[in-house]
Formats: sequence, structure tokens, C-alpha cells
Amino acid sequence: MPTMTARQRRDAARQQYDAYLAECPAREVLQRLSNKWVTLLLNALADGPQRYSDLGRRVAGVSPKMLTETLRTLERDGLITRRVTVQVPVRVDYELTALGRDFLPIVRSIKDWAEQHIHQIHAARDAFDASRADGGAENA
Repeated sequence: MPTMTARQRRDAARQQYDAYLAECPAREVLQRLSNKWVTLLLNALADGPQRYSDLGRRVAGVSPKMLTETLRTLERDGLITRRVTVQVPVRVDYELTALGRDFLPIVRSIKDWAEQHIHQIHAARDAFDASRADGGAENA
């Protein structure tokens, strides 16, 4: 078996979608899916189609601009569909696609984990901050 150069190893890894490599396209997906609005909106759509205004009310704190941008991105990535019903006023519904439903258990578990462990995280932050205030920063 011939020896591979470092460049050949990187090229081979890139072809296998190694997210540890800077050039790996899978990083695009990781960046997109690590967005809090993506996680919250996908979870909000778990119960079925919803209108834009319903999503805006359900996901507190999301600005109309971020809601629109995130929905467009999710639609572009194939995770949701946008259905327009011509009526007065026009009705626009968003719904998970098969790909979005396939991803849902992962984002749901992240949301659930965050809700279940936030107290522990706050306690760890408080302890860390207190140790820094007591001179612990000198040891860092």
C-alpha cells in the first residue's frame, strides 16, 4: 500500500466529509443547525403546520427579521416547506419536510436537555465566577 502525503490524506478526508477539516462542507450544516432559532423553530413545527404569525408568537424573542431569515434558510436547506394559500389575507403555512422530521428528534433532545440542565449550568457559572472573584483568575 503506497504512502499518502499529508495533502492526499486531507483530500481523502474531505471526500469523506470530515467536519474537523476547515474545508468540509458538513461544517455548513453544523453551523446552520447550531443556531438557537433553528432549534426552536423546528421544535415549534413538530406538532404540524403553522402560520408565520403563530411561529412568531410561539418562539418568544425572535424578531420578524430573524424569523423570516431563519424560515427562508430552513426552506432552502430542505428542512421545511412553505405553502401559500391564496385568500384574503394570503395564508402562509410552514411545515417540516421528511428531512426536517428526521432531524427533529435530535433538536428536540437538545432543547429538552437544555431545559433539564439549565440549573446545573447556572450553578457551574456561579461557582466559576465566584472562584475568579476570589483570586482564582491568577491560577488560570
